[in-house]
Amino acid sequence: MKNNRCIIAFLGVLAILAGALLRKSEIDGTKVSATQLAEKTGEAPRVALTFDDGPGSETTERLLDGLKERNIKASFFLMGKNISGNENLVKRMKEEGHLIGNHTFNHVQLSHLSDAKACEEITRTSDAIYQITGQYTTFIRPPFGEWKKNLECIVTMLPVLWTVDPVDWNTDDVDLIVRRVEKVVQDEDIILLHDIYASSVDAAFRIADDLKDQGYTFVTVDKLILE
Repeated sequence: MKNNRCIIAFLGVLAILAGALLRKSEIDGTKVSATQLAEKTGEAPRVALTFDDGPGSETTERLLDGLKERNIKASFFLMGKNISGNENLVKRMKEEGHLIGNHTFNHVQLSHLSDAKACEEITRTSDAIYQITGQYTTFIRPPFGEWKKNLECIVTMLPVLWTVDPVDWNTDDVDLIVRRVEKVVQDEDIILLHDIYASSVDAAFRIADDLKDQGYTFVTVDKLILE
């Protein structure tokens, strides 16, 4: 990253994130189905599947297989300490068109660290991703959703939060995870899951199949927050 020092503009980030939270599926204050939305707007509703805490050697590989079968691109926010030994999975994510983001090295709460320690957590993971993909990631998902305001690092990154959280890390009940997502999901939603759990991978496939049947399309998270 050399000498490319910059300060991440927190207010600008908030504006971008606010745009990601807009609900296109609410027309005139009334929630409509994906089919109704497509009829009214001429556009299919979009959602992003995002996965934290990986890669996991077995679970992430199975997830990538299932996403490839379904022709779905997802977004992966990687923990740096889980990259070692799973370099082939990170390379595969890049080759298959998924978005790769940063989830710190040790899954730490950035707001509780000094700037120096927070930057170390971020840059170690970004460097590990670069060594495999040849690109520095532009996006970070801060663990626990807590970003550190005015953080100055040798990085230029945008924090990415979520709008649908089924708390999949706290249950192995696939049906429950699926219900929690499908009960609330709407156009432009960012769905949070964790690819280190087999139950979450199973739920992701169910969610993907169900939402596709309802007329949703799946995009990487950058398409929702930057377009």
